[in-house]
Amino acid sequence: MKKIVAIIPARWGSTRFPGKPLVPILGKPLIQHVWERCCEAGGLDAVIVATDDMRIAQAAFDFGAEVSITKSSHQTGTDRLGEVAARLRGVSHVINVQGDEPAIDPTLISKLAGTLRIEPKIQMITASAAFPAKADRSNPNQVKVITDVAGNAIYFSRCAIPFVREKSAAAHPRQHLGIYGYELRFLKQFVAWKPTPLEKSESLEQLRAVEHAVKIRVVEAARRSTGVDTPDDIAGAIKDLRALYRRRAGK
Repeated sequence: MKKIVAIIPARWGSTRFPGKPLVPILGKPLIQHVWERCCEAGGLDAVIVATDDMRIAQAAFDFGAEVSITKSSHQTGTDRLGEVAARLRGVSHVINVQGDEPAIDPTLISKLAGTLRIEPKIQMITASAAFPAKADRSNPNQVKVITDVAGNAIYFSRCAIPFVREKSAAAHPRQHLGIYGYELRFLKQFVAWKPTPLEKSESLEQLRAVEHAVKIRVVEAARRSTGVDTPDDIAGAIKDLRALYRRRAGK
């Protein structure tokens, strides 16, 4: 029987926003909002906050989260995820939920978990959303993904892809969303692989799997949420949270 766990990596030492997981948003630490969204999702057997900082750990304990303490030397959230996953017993899949998206849609988390449950051959899964009509698709901070007809990723890039030679036949990329699910055995293999050339060129970790010919399923999200990278992003996150609460209230 499949057992799926969501893990929320959280670190104190963000270069652009130190202490970000504990910044108050609508009266709660940012990380608590993310944890609550995971708890609202269906299809999960547990939700774990993974951190190397006791300030974050104590805050998570205080609002009732399960916490796993990790090493401070990890270079990426996936490495932190891998350390926690190596300790788990009886777990078949893990979902990496970014710790800086307080308004992430719980139904998206449920969609990843549900897809992993019914499709046993999936080793890795992620999500995408439609670009807003006026989005700057050349913006390197907006990662693009193109997929095959089965919904598996062909490529991820910071560049505008694909090249459009004939506008009448243009294929439209989707915006990649930074949520991932892994089959546990594959995650252990993934973190053991060294960074690959395309991964290092684009600074996109998921290209490591692409370069090893691993299929990444891409599910479509109904909406995007604001990630908090800098203090300037807090206003957008609050707007998204209020919209989420309104939808829940049916307003």
